[in-house]
Amino acid sequence: MLLPPIKQRVRDSFERAAATYDQAAVVQRQVCDRLLDEFASSNRPFTHILDAGCGTGYGARLLRARWPSVHITGVDFAPSMLSIANRDTDACFAADIEKLPFGDSSFDLWWSSLTIQWCDTDRVFSEAARVLRPKGRLALSTLGPDTFSELRLAFSTVDTHRHTLPFSEPDSICDALARAGFGNITLQRKLHTVYYPDLKTLLRAVKAIGAHNVGEGARSGMMGRHAWQKVEAAYEQHRQPAGLPASYDVILGYANK
Repeated sequence: MLLPPIKQRVRDSFERAAATYDQAAVVQRQVCDRLLDEFASSNRPFTHILDAGCGTGYGARLLRARWPSVHITGVDFAPSMLSIANRDTDACFAADIEKLPFGDSSFDLWWSSLTIQWCDTDRVFSEAARVLRPKGRLALSTLGPDTFSELRLAFSTVDTHRHTLPFSEPDSICDALARAGFGNITLQRKLHTVYYPDLKTLLRAVKAIGAHNVGEGARSGMMGRHAWQKVEAAYEQHRQPAGLPASYDVILGYANK
């Protein structure tokens, strides 16, 4: 699987993070739970579900519990993640969700939790529409622009480099879904905050889930001691009784083909 250099670095990060992912992915599990909670009232009898960006298979386990007889296919571009997800899916494929290795109209439900932020949404949704059957459903979670706002502010005190991904606005996600031909689009947005005792612990948690690649514009060299102390001091301005906050601007999306 040939990937662009930026996406290759992201895949390499997730490859290294597979062993630590499940222990560290507290937010990811909670978001996945919410995605299903808002969707599980559907009484439609799905037969084939695609988990696009399945990671280690947490979403597949939730889907299996909700629809025990469904056939679940997992796709992820990190083979080490798939080696774990294989226990909870009926089939696994190492592939980019922007170019799926399936025929047209193969699935009843296209499901993806906290994956599309690494991708070109137009390509992802075009592929989702292609592999979904007529009247198929789409359910996704992703992160909005207020994610890691505290981190961006703290690092802005020392440089102008990018230190987080350029997360999408809800309107741009909605527009991309409409361009791909989806209808009945519904988006929900809610801020989710996690607290850490200090900045180093926060950054280690982000690295443990492989989410520390930020694409173009990232700092290329190591940060000096003085700069690091300045960042820590800036982040301390956000401290609350529970600790240092890390904000996740969670977006849930649902649509019909």
